Amino acid sequence: MNAAAYLIIAIAKILNIIINIYTFVVAFAVLLSWVNPDQYNPIVRILRQLTEPVFWRVRRFLPKALFRTGIDFSPLVVLFILIILQTVGVQLLYDLAATLLTNK
Repeated sequence: MNAAAYLIIAIAKILNIIINIYTFVVAFAVLLSWVNPDQYNPIVRILRQLTEPVFWRVRRFLPKALFRTGIDFSPLVVLFILIILQTVGVQLLYDLAATLLTNK
């Protein structure tokens, strides 16, 4: 048994779960933005605290022309980044663990 390989698998699974949860948080924040929720609602405040720092960082890199459309594209970019992280990052960890397990 290779403990390092199993530790890497555990890290990959945890990372996968975190990315899935944050994807749902972003999606829920987008849905809430369509209905203009009460800003003092604790759930809305938590969602904003979890998403706005990331959205703000993404907005800094988006072209200024996108802001003239009136549509915030930062959640879409964040979702794309999450998909890439999940597809590439998690799979690389699984591949690394598989390599460690086969090279005993």
